Amino acid sequence: MQEFDYVIVGAGAAGCVLAYRLSEDPSVQVALLEAGPRDVHPFIHMPKGLAKVMADPAHVWAYTSKPEAANAQTPEVWVRGRVLGGSSSINGMMYVRGQPADFDAIAESTSGDWSWEHIGPAYRALENHELGPDETRGDSGPLNVTMPDTKDALTDAFVEAGQSLGWRYKPDTNSPEDIEGIGYAPRTVYKGRRVSAATAFLNPIRHRTNLTILTDCAVDRLTFQENRVTGVEVIASGKAQTVTARRDVILCAGAMASPGILERSGVGARDRLEQLGVVIRFENPNVGENLIEHRGLIMQWKLNRDISHNRKYHGWRVLLSGLQYYLTRKGPLSAAAYEQVAWFKSRPGLNRPDVQFLLAPFSFDFAKNRQDVERFPGMHLVTYPLRPTSRGSVHITSSDPNALPELVTNYRDTEEDRQSMVGAVRMARRMAEQPALKAIIDSETMPGPDYDTDEKILEAYDRFGTCGYHAVGSCRMGRDPATSVIDPSLRVHGLQGIRIMDTSALPAIPSGNTNGPVMAMAWRAADIILRG
Repeated sequence: MQEFDYVIVGAGAAGCVLAYRLSEDPSVQVALLEAGPRDVHPFIHMPKGLAKVMADPAHVWAYTSKPEAANAQTPEVWVRGRVLGGSSSINGMMYVRGQPADFDAIAESTSGDWSWEHIGPAYRALENHELGPDETRGDSGPLNVTMPDTKDALTDAFVEAGQSLGWRYKPDTNSPEDIEGIGYAPRTVYKGRRVSAATAFLNPIRHRTNLTILTDCAVDRLTFQENRVTGVEVIASGKAQTVTARRDVILCAGAMASPGILERSGVGARDRLEQLGVVIRFENPNVGENLIEHRGLIMQWKLNRDISHNRKYHGWRVLLSGLQYYLTRKGPLSAAAYEQVAWFKSRPGLNRPDVQFLLAPFSFDFAKNRQDVERFPGMHLVTYPLRPTSRGSVHITSSDPNALPELVTNYRDTEEDRQSMVGAVRMARRMAEQPALKAIIDSETMPGPDYDTDEKILEAYDRFGTCGYHAVGSCRMGRDPATSVIDPSLRVHGLQGIRIMDTSALPAIPSGNTNGPVMAMAWRAADIILRG
């Protein structure tokens, strides 16, 4: 048995930040547990290697959803990182902060600890931003954030088309102005290599003797002394072991895994757990409920001239791009998944943008499961409503820690979400009709012009849509134990010695990608944990 002050379960965005912050005090012993291996695979560090890593079962958890109307009765797979760095080691590297209003809304339902007043300074503390410091950016933190260095006729056309729609060009798309805007997206790429939570927050502190990092160490369940959590049972090297926490166990396993650890430990809905033979420790039917996820739709266009990046990703040119990358760490393979972003209102009457575009100067070959590009010039965007109101769930189906949970997405359950989804597609087509893009577009190829009515647009989301990899809420934070899993100080209601800080804790998705917000919230969480 190993004993520490803090045992952090999951070495993703939140876990690595907490390990960095909590181990700053040399008198405090910290353990960071990761179910997957170390992040040594070369494709992890090459930005455009992300598709290969996301398809590698050695480095991901692959959660399969149930067939339902919202996915055209076809299960989809939500992947999460199973490697040091967690999903930050396999994600698209977009650095989107969310807006002050997002965090102020979280604070309204939890406590002032989570308002922009505190999250803004957390961002400044953790960032080392290429654009330099100002009142909203940091330049001396551990997380390197850079701007895209590829700008050409097609990327310029995206910006010009957005401006034609009245959107403001934003030199820093994360500046805290919640307006309709477009610009080049900051990314967690530095000198041509991915900046994961592990490279940013663990690599600089590996010398700390009070930090123990355990990989290939899967957590089964919590251990208890009455209503106090004392540690975790893990499987490491094929053997069951116990890791004990003198102060807190902190679950950072993510929206898909943290609920399962609680449920296998007897914390959840009584009927569900008793049917699985799990002894109830504390009844809370909210565990695994209130799951929120972005439902994205990829839209593609064939171009009438060869200014697309497709040609750079196949044939002899991809070999040249590979050589360029390994010699200089530059070129197409050094780019993040998306390097331009736009936010806008899907319909009149809204007080702030409710939809996001991610724009790319290339197009996928869907016949090859998006593992290749089309052989003619093309472009695409991904669009999704930013703050969906539909709720799904994720629950264990067995007490076996290796058994995948039951995932119900329940996309587009609310009229508000359906209106935003339809409005998003119509806006994409309006953008394509702006002079800068209309002059170079031949035709829409995905989902295609036949998907024109509201009903057909929703059918396109069902048939061709994809998750945003931004799920939150399955152990959501709140003041009321009747409607939440953890309190505003991240403590699990009804228990001692156990906190949760990951996407599962968020009661709502911040406006955009979740990697940056979770890092900032984890930075703030360290202050809350340390004050007791």
